[in-house]
Amino acid sequence: MAKYPTYPILYDDCKTLSISDLKRWNYINPNQYKSGVIKWSSNGNETSSINIRTSTYTNNSYLELSYRLNEIPINYRVPLVSIPSNLGKGIVWFFICPSSGKRCRKLHFVDTYFYHRSAFRGCMYEKQTKSKKQTQTSKLFDKLFESEKIDNLIYSKHFKKYYNGKPTKRYLQLIAKRRQCENITDLEIKQFLFS
Repeated sequence: MAKYPTYPILYDDCKTLSISDLKRWNYINPNQYKSGVIKWSSNGNETSSINIRTSTYTNNSYLELSYRLNEIPINYRVPLVSIPSNLGKGIVWFFICPSSGKRCRKLHFVDTYFYHRSAFRGCMYEKQTKSKKQTQTSKLFDKLFESEKIDNLIYSKHFKKYYNGKPTKRYLQLIAKRRQCENITDLEIKQFLFS
Protein backbone atom coordinates (compact mmCIF):
# COMPACT_ATOMS: atom_id res chain seq x y z
CA MET A 1 0.00 0.00 0.00
CA ALA A 2 1.28 3.47 -0.87
CA LYS A 3 2.53 5.77 1.85
CA TYR A 4 0.48 8.92 2.51
CA PRO A 5 2.39 12.10 1.63
CA THR A 6 3.28 14.33 4.57
CA TYR A 7 3.98 17.64 2.76
CA PRO A 8 6.49 18.94 5.33
CA ILE A 9 7.13 22.61 5.92
CA LEU A 10 10.24 23.58 3.94
CA TYR A 11 12.89 25.75 5.57
CA ASP A 12 13.66 27.12 2.09
CA ASP A 13 10.19 28.74 1.99
CA CYS A 14 10.24 30.15 5.55
CA LYS A 15 10.99 33.73 6.45
CA THR A 16 14.41 34.02 8.09
CA LEU A 17 16.46 36.45 10.12
CA SER A 18 20.21 36.11 9.84
CA ILE A 19 23.12 37.76 11.61
CA SER A 20 24.75 38.58 8.27
CA ASP A 21 21.63 40.49 7.11
CA LEU A 22 21.42 42.41 10.38
CA LYS A 23 25.11 43.33 10.09
CA ARG A 24 24.63 44.46 6.49
CA TRP A 25 21.73 46.69 7.56
CA ASN A 26 23.84 48.10 10.45
CA TYR A 27 21.66 46.69 13.23
CA ILE A 28 24.59 44.95 14.92
CA ASN A 29 27.40 47.34 15.68
CA PRO A 30 29.20 47.44 19.04
CA ASN A 31 27.57 49.55 21.78
CA GLN A 32 24.53 50.70 19.84
CA TYR A 33 20.75 50.77 20.17
CA LYS A 34 18.81 50.75 16.89
CA SER A 35 15.23 50.09 15.82
CA GLY A 36 13.55 49.67 12.46
CA VAL A 37 11.29 47.57 10.25
CA ILE A 38 12.16 44.48 8.20
CA LYS A 39 9.90 43.68 5.25
CA TRP A 40 9.52 40.56 3.12
CA SER A 41 8.14 40.67 -0.39
CA SER A 42 7.20 38.27 -3.15
CA ASN A 43 7.04 39.32 -6.82
CA GLY A 44 7.37 42.96 -5.78
CA ASN A 45 4.45 42.84 -3.33
CA GLU A 46 5.06 43.21 0.40
CA THR A 47 3.95 40.03 2.18
CA SER A 48 4.86 40.81 5.79
CA SER A 49 6.90 43.04 8.06
CA ILE A 50 8.17 43.08 11.62
CA ASN A 51 9.50 45.77 13.94
CA ILE A 52 12.91 45.05 15.40
CA ARG A 53 15.11 46.66 18.03
CA THR A 54 18.69 45.73 18.74
CA SER A 55 20.84 46.60 21.69
CA THR A 56 24.49 45.59 21.58
CA TYR A 57 25.69 47.03 24.87
CA THR A 58 28.15 44.80 26.70
CA ASN A 59 26.33 42.31 28.96
CA ASN A 60 22.74 42.60 27.82
CA SER A 61 22.73 42.37 24.02
CA TYR A 62 19.41 41.39 22.44
CA LEU A 63 17.20 41.50 19.37
CA GLU A 64 13.58 42.40 20.16
CA LEU A 65 10.93 41.31 17.67
CA SER A 66 7.46 42.80 17.53
CA TYR A 67 4.76 41.79 15.02
CA ARG A 68 1.10 40.81 14.69
CA LEU A 69 -0.02 37.32 13.77
CA ASN A 70 -3.77 36.89 13.10
CA GLU A 71 -4.35 40.21 14.87
CA ILE A 72 -2.57 38.93 18.01
CA PRO A 73 0.42 41.07 19.03
CA ILE A 74 3.63 39.09 19.59
CA ASN A 75 6.67 40.61 21.27
CA TYR A 76 9.77 38.80 22.56
CA ARG A 77 13.52 39.11 22.85
CA VAL A 78 16.22 36.93 21.34
CA PRO A 79 19.53 37.18 23.25
CA LEU A 80 22.65 38.07 21.26
CA VAL A 81 26.16 36.95 22.19
CA SER A 82 29.50 37.80 20.69
CA ILE A 83 32.73 35.83 20.73
CA PRO A 84 36.19 36.80 19.51
CA SER A 85 36.86 35.82 15.90
CA ASN A 86 39.15 32.84 15.38
CA LEU A 87 41.11 35.05 12.96
CA GLY A 88 41.92 37.46 15.76
CA LYS A 89 40.11 40.34 14.04
CA GLY A 90 36.97 41.62 15.71
CA ILE A 91 34.02 39.65 17.07
CA VAL A 92 31.41 37.24 15.70
CA TRP A 93 27.74 37.65 16.69
CA PHE A 94 25.25 34.84 17.34
CA PHE A 95 21.59 34.51 18.31
CA ILE A 96 20.66 32.37 21.32
CA CYS A 97 17.45 30.56 20.34
CA PRO A 98 14.72 31.32 22.93
CA SER A 99 13.30 27.79 22.55
CA SER A 100 16.30 25.46 22.26
CA GLY A 101 19.01 27.66 23.80
CA LYS A 102 21.31 26.89 20.87
CA ARG A 103 23.76 29.42 19.51
CA CYS A 104 22.98 30.07 15.83
CA ARG A 105 23.40 32.57 12.99
CA LYS A 106 19.95 32.15 11.40
CA LEU A 107 16.40 32.03 12.80
CA HIS A 108 13.45 30.53 10.89
CA PHE A 109 9.81 31.59 11.19
CA VAL A 110 7.56 28.54 11.43
CA ASP A 111 4.09 28.85 12.97
CA THR A 112 4.45 31.72 15.43
CA TYR A 113 8.05 32.47 16.40
CA PHE A 114 11.54 32.91 14.96
CA TYR A 115 13.57 29.99 16.34
CA HIS A 116 16.57 27.85 15.43
CA ARG A 117 15.63 25.07 13.00
CA SER A 118 16.11 22.35 15.64
CA ALA A 119 13.15 23.78 17.61
CA PHE A 120 10.67 22.63 14.94
CA ARG A 121 9.52 19.09 14.20
CA GLY A 122 8.59 17.80 10.76
CA CYS A 123 10.36 20.55 8.82
CA MET A 124 12.87 19.82 6.06
CA TYR A 125 15.03 21.44 3.44
CA GLU A 126 13.81 21.00 -0.13
CA LYS A 127 16.80 18.78 -0.97
CA GLN A 128 15.72 16.32 1.72
CA THR A 129 12.35 15.77 0.05
CA LYS A 130 13.81 14.65 -3.28
CA SER A 131 14.30 11.01 -4.20
CA LYS A 132 17.65 9.58 -5.25
CA LYS A 133 16.50 9.56 -8.88
CA GLN A 134 15.48 13.24 -8.74
CA THR A 135 18.86 14.15 -7.24
CA GLN A 136 20.70 12.27 -10.00
CA THR A 137 18.52 13.94 -12.64
CA SER A 138 19.24 17.44 -11.34
CA LYS A 139 22.99 16.72 -11.15
CA LEU A 140 23.05 15.47 -14.75
CA PHE A 141 21.08 18.45 -16.09
CA ASP A 142 23.22 20.86 -14.06
CA LYS A 143 26.30 19.43 -15.74
CA LEU A 144 24.69 19.65 -19.17
CA PHE A 145 23.68 23.29 -18.83
CA GLU A 146 26.56 24.56 -16.70
CA SER A 147 28.92 24.91 -19.66
CA GLU A 148 26.51 27.45 -21.17
CA LYS A 149 26.52 29.47 -17.92
CA ILE A 150 30.31 29.36 -17.83
CA ASP A 151 30.53 30.59 -21.44
CA ASN A 152 28.18 33.47 -20.65
CA LEU A 153 30.38 34.44 -17.71
CA ILE A 154 33.67 34.16 -19.59
CA TYR A 155 32.40 36.22 -22.53
CA SER A 156 30.68 38.85 -20.39
CA LYS A 157 31.71 42.47 -20.87
CA HIS A 158 34.10 43.02 -17.95
CA PHE A 159 35.46 39.51 -17.33
CA LYS A 160 39.29 39.47 -17.14
CA LYS A 161 40.81 36.45 -18.83
CA TYR A 162 44.40 37.66 -18.61
CA TYR A 163 46.44 39.81 -16.27
CA ASN A 164 50.02 40.79 -17.15
CA GLY A 165 49.93 38.39 -20.09
CA LYS A 166 49.05 35.38 -17.88
CA PRO A 167 45.62 33.73 -17.56
CA THR A 168 43.82 34.60 -14.31
CA LYS A 169 43.14 31.89 -11.72
CA ARG A 170 39.39 32.36 -12.10
CA TYR A 171 39.60 31.96 -15.87
CA LEU A 172 41.63 28.75 -15.52
CA GLN A 173 39.15 27.35 -12.96
CA LEU A 174 36.19 28.10 -15.23
CA ILE A 175 37.91 26.49 -18.24
CA ALA A 176 38.65 23.35 -16.18
CA LYS A 177 35.03 23.24 -14.98
CA ARG A 178 33.75 23.60 -18.54
CA ARG A 179 35.95 20.69 -19.68
CA GLN A 180 34.44 18.51 -16.93
CA CYS A 181 30.95 19.46 -18.09
CA GLU A 182 31.77 18.63 -21.71
CA ASN A 183 33.15 15.22 -20.75
CA ILE A 184 29.73 13.76 -19.96
CA THR A 185 29.72 10.57 -21.93
CA ASP A 186 26.87 8.90 -23.78
CA LEU A 187 27.34 5.97 -21.38
CA GLU A 188 26.52 8.19 -18.37
CA ILE A 189 23.36 9.43 -20.07
CA LYS A 190 22.29 5.89 -21.06
CA GLN A 191 22.94 4.59 -17.55
CA PHE A 192 20.84 7.41 -16.16
CA LEU A 193 17.97 6.86 -18.60
CA PHE A 194 17.77 3.09 -18.18
CA SER A 195 18.51 2.72 -14.47
